[in-house]
Amino acid sequence: MLSDHYAPNREDLRLAARLGALRQERGWSLDELAGRSGISRATLSRIERAETSPTAALLGRLCTAYGRTMSRLLAEVEAEPAQILRAREQPIWTDPETGFRRQNVSPPASGFCTELVLGELPVGAEIAYDAPPIPGLEHHVMMLDGALDLAIEDVTHRLLAGDCLRYRLVGSSRFACPGQEPARYLIAISKP
Repeated sequence: MLSDHYAPNREDLRLAARLGALRQERGWSLDELAGRSGISRATLSRIERAETSPTAALLGRLCTAYGRTMSRLLAEVEAEPAQILRAREQPIWTDPETGFRRQNVSPPASGFCTELVLGELPVGAEIAYDAPPIPGLEHHVMMLDGALDLAIEDVTHRLLAGDCLRYRLVGSSRFACPGQEPARYLIAISKP
């Protein structure tokens, strides 16, 4: 699902350009990327021309096609992070469809294999990913506030404030907020 009323900001324009560059680097046509990602050619074209912002689900499918994490992709469109990244400087991306907010607390950086992401999923929102961008990514999810139903393949885990779930992501995953307040959580992600 794409947002209808969209005015790109600087980050959106850089993301669109990076997605187009990734496709060109691989020598893929829009049709080939559509086949690899399951996203229509028309939607891919609109995303690369910055006519629309991809949802978290679409961005997840593109990351899978390109074999990179969402954080890595978003870091590629931002300036190289400093050693200390102040709260006000941490990049935040909001999914136009669900309102999901993703804050790169400690974005990917050269020489480091772990990143830290703060997620906030609104009440009733759900995000599903068909496959990980890189199979075998190590995740440690710590709940800060609210409740989160986190499905790893066919097993759903209910996480509450203070709970931590750790796993290696090799298949599908789904994040859903079943509670009366937003689900806020930290995810530490490490490459295999």
